[in-house]
Amino acid sequence: MAYNGVDWKQAPKLARWWALDADGKAHWYCEPDVAASADFWIAAELAAPDFDYEGSWRESLVERPVRPLRSA
Repeated sequence: MAYNGVDWKQAPKLARWWALDADGKAHWYCEPDVAASADFWIAAELAAPDFDYEGSWRESLVERPVRPLRSA
């Protein structure tokens, strides 16, 4: 069951995921930056609130909800 206590209003604009690491520290993870001339990618990791998450860090990954398109 996905954790729904993440307040995405606090997230940086480019944050795509929220999760805890094995040490219990929470982070926002941004979209990966893929260089065309490289064979690796890098995703920014920014400190985040823990939002009182109490489950296993291995199950903490939460993807940012998709926002519906606004109609004109």
